[in-house]
Amino acid sequence: MTQPSGDTPQGLGFAVSAYFLWGFLPLYMKLLDHLGPAEVVAHRIIWSVPIAAVLLIMLRRTGDLMAALRNPRMLAMGCVTAALITLNWGIYVWAIMSGHAFDAALGYYINPLFSVALGAVLLRERLTGAQLVAIGLAACAVVVLTVSAGVVPWAALGLTVTWGLYALAKKQLPIGPNQGFLLEVLILLIPALAYVGWLASTGQGQFLVGDASTDWLLLGCGAVTAIPLILYANGAKGLQLTTIAILQYIAPTMIFLCAVVVFKEPFGQARMIAFPMIWTALVIYSVSMVRQMRATA
Repeated sequence: MTQPSGDTPQGLGFAVSAYFLWGFLPLYMKLLDHLGPAEVVAHRIIWSVPIAAVLLIMLRRTGDLMAALRNPRMLAMGCVTAALITLNWGIYVWAIMSGHAFDAALGYYINPLFSVALGAVLLRERLTGAQLVAIGLAACAVVVLTVSAGVVPWAALGLTVTWGLYALAKKQLPIGPNQGFLLEVLILLIPALAYVGWLASTGQGQFLVGDASTDWLLLGCGAVTAIPLILYANGAKGLQLTTIAILQYIAPTMIFLCAVVVFKEPFGQARMIAFPMIWTALVIYSVSMVRQMRATA
């Protein structure tokens, strides 16, 4: 895919919509905090399939998916990305449900810096001085939180690592983003159905047991999962990389505000130190990235 020379209104609209939907997602997940995270993730998978399938049928791109399903190498790569996105969803849902929305915000704030570090380690990409400073600041922020709490912020780091590895693996998957998403949820569909069936057979499932509001919320998991991903995939085609890089801070900022304003999670002294360090690191990183891309152009 060639990178556009400028931002298109359609691309900007799609991408901003996706990030705002991701930013509001904690409010939706919080409505399901009476369920187990694994059950919610299973329903996210199950009900994403029909939405993604209808989209591909409308786009007449089902042939790409069928070719991928017949290709053992592509299936194996799809299994890797599917496993990573499942872990990411699981950690995210657990964090929101268990009162760790700040960790979710922190994880997605750190992710761009982790991706840069990952590129340096795995792809031998050279880091600029500003990027090294930004990564160092983020690492110091994690140390501050760890020393204060007495434990490593595993949820934040888990989200950072799983999403960073997912993005890296996704780049290696030689298939379009919409086709790739449907491939992933199709791979996960049988385990998800088996798990939901097991919950139902043991009386632990919460789907179709009399609570209509829970049933509708679980059905809606497909829409809140698939629609932002589809919007983002199509929006990215009409935006410059620098624009995408800046827009990606919308979602964690909204998650942060949800944690403070809506969920009333405690914002102690350690977080008052750590989060400004993260924000400073992101400003340094963003300014460096914009200058680097302008120089290249």
